[in-house]
Amino acid sequence: MQKINVGVVGTGFIGPAHIEALRRLPNTNVVALCEVTPELARQKADQLGIERAYTFDELLKQDDIQVVHICTPNFLHYQQSKAALEAGKHVVCEKPLAKDLHEAEELVKLAKETGLVNAVHFNLRYYPLVRQMKVMRERKELGDIYSIIGSYLQDWLFYDTDYNWRLEPDKSGDSRAIADIGSHLMDSLEYITGLKTVAVMADFNTVHKVRKKPLKPVETYSGKMLQPEDYADVPINTEDHANVLLRFDNGNRGVITVSQVSAGRKNQMKLEIAGSKKTFAWNSEAPNEMWIGNRDGANESFMRDPSLAHPEARSVISFPGGHNEGFPDTSKQLFKEVYDAVAAGKQPENPTFPTFADGYRELLICEKILESNRKQAWVEI
Repeated sequence: MQKINVGVVGTGFIGPAHIEALRRLPNTNVVALCEVTPELARQKADQLGIERAYTFDELLKQDDIQVVHICTPNFLHYQQSKAALEAGKHVVCEKPLAKDLHEAEELVKLAKETGLVNAVHFNLRYYPLVRQMKVMRERKELGDIYSIIGSYLQDWLFYDTDYNWRLEPDKSGDSRAIADIGSHLMDSLEYITGLKTVAVMADFNTVHKVRKKPLKPVETYSGKMLQPEDYADVPINTEDHANVLLRFDNGNRGVITVSQVSAGRKNQMKLEIAGSKKTFAWNSEAPNEMWIGNRDGANESFMRDPSLAHPEARSVISFPGGHNEGFPDTSKQLFKEVYDAVAAGKQPENPTFPTFADGYRELLICEKILESNRKQAWVEI
C-alpha cells in the first residue's frame, strides 16, 4: 500500500484532532505541519511527533505532500484553500469554508475546475447512528417527515470572562454560535432527512454584551487567578444564543436552538425528527443510542451495533456492539472516505463525504439566518 503524504495547517484544538484521526488510517502519513512562524511550527511539530515543520508558503512547495488539511481560524480558510488547490493539492477544510458566499462560490468553482478532492469537515454526519437514521429514512422506515426539533448547546462561553478568537468578527465572521455549531446541526438535519430548508425566521441574543479579554496568555496563567487589571472590556456583537424557525421543501416545519451559554451542556447536539411512521431522537453526548418512537406500540431503543445496523451504515462502524465509538471516530470515518477518493486521484462524481459544495450550502443558510435576524422577518433561501 502506497501511503498518502499529508500536511496539516494550524495546531489549535482541531488540528491535532485531524492528526490523531489521520494516524488511525492505514494509507495516510502526516509528514508535516505548519504554523505562523517557523519557530512555532517546529515547537508544535516536536510536541506532536511530526518530522517536518513549515510556514504555509513553504508547505505548498513540498511536491511530495498530496493533501493539505486547513485547520486555522475562519478568516484564513478561503485564501489557504485557494492557494492549496492552485498548488495542485487535495484539500480538507474546516468549516466554515469561507467568510462569505462570494469566496465560497469561487472555491467550489476552482475545486471543480481542478478535479482535486475537496472536503469540508462536517464530521458529525459520521456518528454511526446519524448514518443509520439517514438510511432508515431512505428505506421509508420514518415515513413522510412532519417536523424537526434540533438543538446544539455548549457552556464554554458561559462566563463573561470566557474568551476566544471566535468572539472577534474579523477572525470568525459576523455569526458565531450559528456559524460555529449551528452549521453542524443544519448540515446533519438536511443530511439525515434529505429535505432542503427553504425559509428561516431567526432571533438572536447576545447575553454578554461586554466580555473581559485576558491581557495575559490564559495557558501560561492557568491555575492562577487573574486580577481585574488583567482584563480588557470588549464589546460583543455576535450571538451567544439563537432560535430559528425553519420551513422545508416538503411544506412542513422545524425549529432549532443554538447556545454557547448553557451551563452543563459541554457539547450536545440533539435531533428529534417526527415522521408519519416513527420518530427518531438522538443526542451526541450519548451517541451510541437512538430512541425510536411509535404511536401504536412500544417505543424502541436502538444501540449502535454493526450486526443490527443497515449495511450502508456499517461502513462507518469499526467496533462491535457495546464497544462505544465517539467524537474522534467521526473524523476517522470521514477521512476514510475522503482518502479513498484521494487514492483514486480525483473527486468522485457522487461523493459520500461533505464537499466544498456542502460548505457553500451551509454558508448560504447561515447568511440567510443572519439576514432574518437583522430584519426580524422570514427570509427565503
